[in-house]
Amino acid sequence: MAFPKQVRLVEVGPRDGLQNEPEPISTATKLELIARLGAAGIRYIEAASFVSPKWVPQMADHREVMTGLKRIDGVTYAALTPNLKGLEGALECGVEEVAVFGAASEAFSQKNINCSVAESLARFEPVLERAQQAGVRVRGYVSCVLGCPYEGEIAPAKVAEVAKALYEMGCYEVSLGDTIGTGTPLKAKRMIEAVSCDIPMDKLAAHFHDTYGQALANLYAVMEEGIAVVDSSVAGLGGCPYAKGASGNVASEDVVYLLDGLGIETGIDLDKLAAIGTWITQTIGRPNRSKVGVALAAK
Repeated sequence: MAFPKQVRLVEVGPRDGLQNEPEPISTATKLELIARLGAAGIRYIEAASFVSPKWVPQMADHREVMTGLKRIDGVTYAALTPNLKGLEGALECGVEEVAVFGAASEAFSQKNINCSVAESLARFEPVLERAQQAGVRVRGYVSCVLGCPYEGEIAPAKVAEVAKALYEMGCYEVSLGDTIGTGTPLKAKRMIEAVSCDIPMDKLAAHFHDTYGQALANLYAVMEEGIAVVDSSVAGLGGCPYAKGASGNVASEDVVYLLDGLGIETGIDLDKLAAIGTWITQTIGRPNRSKVGVALAAK
């Protein structure tokens, strides 16, 4: 299959990239980051997570972030809402799109949210029903699609089963996450082949971590299969909590550089994006994990 002519980037830096930062990041900095990303041409930004501050203190200002946005026409500002309480809070803030997340690994589900995969999916049903009543679209995430820190290898059929459940429940798009970044291109292709038997390719997205330096290669492989939506994080923000000291999210700058080189349209200004990566990492005192961003800053 040929590469897609266009790819939509889902920028997860403001949420997935910042959520594990130990030191508080001001609401003003988060809002500035979101504004700059929109100005660089990114059309989908995951802005906040409506979870308990007890579990994710960095996202405690989710209401202030969602209500303080200076919205740009044509940009979707989404929030993670793992339960009904989170969804109701997001709806009060005028959210237009939300996301829920499940896992392809039983052990991961038990250790992280204390329930089975089936139980976690059942918890999403009222969230999907309420979102549909409110006219809000729901995106679904599946974690551990190419490996689990507890189980190791994950069967593509298991990924397909969880993704299908989310899709049939009403998720308009399902993002497939290599949570620990251990996937390789052939495994990624086989996983996509299994999932796309039940879900149209244009309803799938790739969310690959770069822990083992394979994210771009894996993205290239699944784009060859027809994937045209990619999740990424500016400057590679966001660690992998299951591999100490390792990088997590693939850097948006590196993805855009790859796509530009393949002649695939994104509508994103790479120079502006790289400048944002330099600014945010300096602001929060983190290393810039984008090889492209570092190279452009050194010019």
